[in-house]
Amino acid sequence: MTALTTPPITQAAPRSSRRWLALGILALAQFLVVLDASIVNIALPVLGQQLGMDTAALAWVITAYVLAFGGLLLLGGRLADRYGHRRVFLVGAAGFVAASALAGLSFSAEMLLAARALQGASAALLAPAALALLTHLFPDAKERTTALGVWGGVAGIGSAAGVLLGGVLTATLGWQSVFFVNVPVGAIVLIAIPLLITRDDARASGRLDVAGAVTVTAALVALVGGFSAVEQLGFLHPLPLVLFAGALVLGAAFLVIERRSAEPLVPLSVFRNRSLALGNVVMVLGGAAMVALFFALSVYMQAVLSYDALAAGLSQLPLAGALVLVAGAVPSLIGRLGVRSVLIGSLLVLAGGLVWLAAAPADAEFVAQLLGPTLLIGVGLGGAFVATTQLAVDGVEGGEAGLAGGLINTSQQIGGAVGLAVLGTIAGLRTASLEARGAATADALTGGFAWLFLGAAALAVLGAGVVAVWRRG
Repeated sequence: MTALTTPPITQAAPRSSRRWLALGILALAQFLVVLDASIVNIALPVLGQQLGMDTAALAWVITAYVLAFGGLLLLGGRLADRYGHRRVFLVGAAGFVAASALAGLSFSAEMLLAARALQGASAALLAPAALALLTHLFPDAKERTTALGVWGGVAGIGSAAGVLLGGVLTATLGWQSVFFVNVPVGAIVLIAIPLLITRDDARASGRLDVAGAVTVTAALVALVGGFSAVEQLGFLHPLPLVLFAGALVLGAAFLVIERRSAEPLVPLSVFRNRSLALGNVVMVLGGAAMVALFFALSVYMQAVLSYDALAAGLSQLPLAGALVLVAGAVPSLIGRLGVRSVLIGSLLVLAGGLVWLAAAPADAEFVAQLLGPTLLIGVGLGGAFVATTQLAVDGVEGGEAGLAGGLINTSQQIGGAVGLAVLGTIAGLRTASLEARGAATADALTGGFAWLFLGAAALAVLGAGVVAVWRRG
């Protein structure tokens, strides 16, 4: 099986004379965006105590970010294509830095959730514009494959490193530091990008698809809110039923709007690119498994195994190290084996690690029962995210680079939001069932997390199956 190739992008002049340095800065910005979806996980117990937030409210510290990010990414990608990729990237980066500072200064739950939503909205501008800039910096197919290997690896590394860094910062400097760390790094990005990448040409024309942006965001909020309500109220309560119905109606309205709009947020014809469509389907499944995994693993280590924040963070170092090593090797593997073969193998390895992790007991020892599965998970994630990103931007022309960047990031965030809601609900119901039968709290929590890990493994296997049967085109 040969690797898929990407046709060159036509551009008037190079956007940078120091492309690889510019890639490093763009990857640093992407690292912050992905990192922020996971870095707060280990800080949640301490944060909850100080701000008076229960478990359900703490889940919304993650969900508020992911919802705003995922719901607005498509609009962010279109804004980047319309107003210029560098310009929109810098606006998003500045907003992200300001929102991070606001989150670190939060003195109430309401203030923190508002800041997290603002972070997500800013990331929705930054992320697709950054990926679009990458595609312009590397029009050559071979070089772009290498650059995308770096990019996809950074996305996976950010998720793993967030848990590690969050533990170290929380234990040494307090929960506020997991937000303040973004400020100096973001300042470096804001200073470096204008020096490394040329200004955008004027692009603005036509009308923005505001109706499409509103309906898709509202549909996502209703869907995730419905799953969150199920855990608290049950499947047959009127509130989750109304929310699910609302999500269905809003989703249908979005499709109608996109078909009729002169300048749709997502031209449905873009999915005729089968590689792009496949990459986004797999990213939904992979994002669902990954976000739920890191949330549950952090809580399991602290609430069940009684790790402190620093120990829980350091325990993720093997996973992050495996991910980094594999991500660096994946581009050459794709060149030899083909992107589909690498992706299928990576997803199956990820599933194997998750099944192994599900067998961990309430008194698990790290070396004997956690090190092996977390290493396997790191290997699977590293390969899967690089290969999936490669698929999702294959054959995309320059005028739709922002859209492609918005789509792949949207798929990851929507998958993450829905995956955390669904798998978290399953875990919560299993835990409640075990407690009702008289199980100890630690055993009940462990049983719930085992079901969550098995559910994430099923998603990875489903992703591998989709790749295997998806027709080329």
